[in-house]
Amino acid sequence: MTKPSIIVLSLLASSFGYSQKQEQSELWKKAKAIHEKVITIDTHNDIDIDNFTAENNYTQDLNTQVNLPKMMEGCLDVAWFIVYTGQGELNEDGYAKAYKNAISKFEAIHRLTEEIAPDKIGLATSSAEVRALVNEGKLVSMIGVENAYPIGEDLSRIKEFYDRGARYMSLAHNGHSQLSDSNTGEAEGYWLHNGLSDLGKKAVVEMNRLGMMIDVSHPSKEAIKQMFLLSKAPLIASHSSARAISEHSRNLDDELLMLFKEHGGVVQTVAFSSYVNAGKNSRYYAAQDKIYADEAQKVGFKILTRDSIRILDKDQRNLYNADYQKIVTAAANDVQELRKTITPVNVSDYVDHIDYMVEKIGIDHVGISSDFDGGGGVEGWRNASQSYNVTLELVKRGYTEEEIAKLWGENLLRVLDEVQAVALKIQKG
Repeated sequence: MTKPSIIVLSLLASSFGYSQKQEQSELWKKAKAIHEKVITIDTHNDIDIDNFTAENNYTQDLNTQVNLPKMMEGCLDVAWFIVYTGQGELNEDGYAKAYKNAISKFEAIHRLTEEIAPDKIGLATSSAEVRALVNEGKLVSMIGVENAYPIGEDLSRIKEFYDRGARYMSLAHNGHSQLSDSNTGEAEGYWLHNGLSDLGKKAVVEMNRLGMMIDVSHPSKEAIKQMFLLSKAPLIASHSSARAISEHSRNLDDELLMLFKEHGGVVQTVAFSSYVNAGKNSRYYAAQDKIYADEAQKVGFKILTRDSIRILDKDQRNLYNADYQKIVTAAANDVQELRKTITPVNVSDYVDHIDYMVEKIGIDHVGISSDFDGGGGVEGWRNASQSYNVTLELVKRGYTEEEIAKLWGENLLRVLDEVQAVALKIQKG
């Protein structure tokens, strides 16, 4: 099959401290050949609709972790673009706003694949379509829905989302939805449904009927267990890691991991640094943030929280980001010095989760995801252009080409096939 070649190997290698001689090693060449050959799928990439316009779009190397140039550079074949909606109030007004937000993101993704760059990227809704597009030498977009809040209390919207191209959906995000409790209830000590609501249980049945994968990233443990009991098809976790390695309610404990093995699903290990290694991440960013704060104080700049940035209008946000980047640039030398004593979470830490889950539940039930442009990224895999480094680390640890192919995409495609086969059986009665 035809795939774009990797064009920045020396640059990526130098960031990991490899010498010129080591770059030409058999290990390096083996990893490069495998990475270019297998289908590489990242199951979770958030989007901003402002980056899907005629003037400003993913054909350009924008200041985003994922776009077409970065995908080509890192030999990332498939990006699942996410229709994400934050949790709001459980009433008609909240549902209406959420639905409007969701539709705007569906339309943005279709605009990219149908109007802006149909010669470069296509939308796939099945494994066969993924393989066909890759064989044509095109990049591939798939659509996942993060938080089913926008369907409101109208289950017919699940089919509408399916018809718009969605092939997975989670029933909650941060905060309990009308369908499911969220993992955030663990810290809050409050549950709305004690798992799934009656409407959420019906949503599981409808997703099975349609052939839409059920994503258990973000819902509560009790909700996830109920989904396993109700679903006639395998489940996925589109972006979750192992709680045994890093204690966080967004990660999956061993009991939940074993359910994926039992029911044939797949866990897409997420490169979200605070989920990968919470302690190491906190130590590094506390030190880095202090450097930035000291630099900002010198020029009278106020650093905002992520939530505060989100509520700015577009022009305000652009101005803030430009000024913040000046702080980052001015502090660059101090940050480099910091890294000599305190290291950020990196690709090796990330692959530790893959190792753990492969040993626990088997190579057929583990995959790869980044959560890019939604807070994800670790040192060495900060954006799609660095995707090769994940393969290199896997090769260093002794994974075979067949195993790497499974991790990078074949497991996910198998589950998609199985979910769609269950749907056909249900529809035939």
